[in-house]
Amino acid sequence: MSQYFKIGKLAASFGLKGELVLLHSLGKKTTLKGLETIFIEAGKDNFMPYFIASTAIKNDTEVYVKLEGIDSKETARKLTPKEVWITEEDFKKFAASAAPISMLGFHLINEDEDLGEIIEVIEQPHQVLCAILLDGKEALIPIHGESLDKIDQKNRKVYVSLPDGLLDIYR
Repeated sequence: MSQYFKIGKLAASFGLKGELVLLHSLGKKTTLKGLETIFIEAGKDNFMPYFIASTAIKNDTEVYVKLEGIDSKETARKLTPKEVWITEEDFKKFAASAAPISMLGFHLINEDEDLGEIIEVIEQPHQVLCAILLDGKEALIPIHGESLDKIDQKNRKVYVSLPDGLLDIYR
């Protein structure tokens, strides 16, 4: 089974012919040229594919997307504000390596302890939160200038120095 990475959400419908505005966190301006399919989560771990008919850049973080079979403003509105996912292979093509979202799939390392794989990246104004599964429970780990030691792109690891007691909240 393919692994899916969340890249953003369908923020709004646009125009009368079913175009949508995709708000993404890929870290760079993109037309998504070459991307054929996006996925929308229909239920827990159940992704529905939607085929892309055309795209156009709106700004650094938004793209106009026309999906096959979505031909009216009313049909497009039903897809907002749903989250958009793409396959891991496509994610690697479109995410900027310096963007926080590029840490998806990396392992979070705190003082030589592998805390687990980063399953979600939540960008906030002053920090980034990385969601991991710690002892079977979701834990949100803040990443900012003081806690981030280094990012090892080659080995797909993020090294952090977390404050004492932070992990105890989740254990």
